[in-house]
Amino acid sequence: MRRKLAENGLVAIAFDASYQGESTGEPRQLENPYIRTEDVSAVVDYLTTLPYVDADRIGAMGICAGGGYAANAAINDRRIKALGTVSAVNIGSMFRNGWENTVKDADAIPFVAHGSQARTNDASGAQLATLPLAPMRKEDAPNKELEEAWEYYHTPRCEHSNAPGFMTARSLNQIITYDAYNKAEAFLTQPLQIVAGSVAGSKWMSDDLFARAASADKRLHVVEGANHMSLYDVPQFVDEAVSVLAPFFQTKL
Repeated sequence: MRRKLAENGLVAIAFDASYQGESTGEPRQLENPYIRTEDVSAVVDYLTTLPYVDADRIGAMGICAGGGYAANAAINDRRIKALGTVSAVNIGSMFRNGWENTVKDADAIPFVAHGSQARTNDASGAQLATLPLAPMRKEDAPNKELEEAWEYYHTPRCEHSNAPGFMTARSLNQIITYDAYNKAEAFLTQPLQIVAGSVAGSKWMSDDLFARAASADKRLHVVEGANHMSLYDVPQFVDEAVSVLAPFFQTKL
């Protein structure tokens, strides 16, 4: 996606989150959504120092949980002038309410307790407990769509040593109560382009962002036949997403 946006004349930057990949921070694989949002603004900090970047024409685009983090950053940071998302996931909603929004918030209390116990265990010096962000084995997948998540992260399709597919269990304490779209009704006023697959189990989170955003210039493009993961790397679906996002950023920035 980054390469295709760059081919359309946009300065595009991708980065590893704090505690992950080639970025620093301990414990490794911490998934703290508040820090993930701050990471986006830190990248904006960096972009403003580049002589070939117009600091008044910076946008943010995120895929999956990155879409939720980009939305949260846009709510908090007025330097982000336009926002695009692809297969957006509000990671707090996903962990509280399930992939298809079938679980009540209060039923997630045991996950908060699990995260709290993990912090106690970590403090005692025990080996860090982890939880999968995507199915670690094919047989762990609860449905065909999430089986594709296993395939994406754990087969030659796109596996990478920097993306092990799990997080620290202590991350649950921050994730369960997090809302990537918090106060979008008041503060997400920038132009917004959402892209989601018509058969994505996660589409409800894109619909939620569209409904809650205060922006008077917002649109939702539905890619027919695409599920959540197919918008990551299936050429025909990626090309359709770029055909919407590239002109959006070109005209709004």
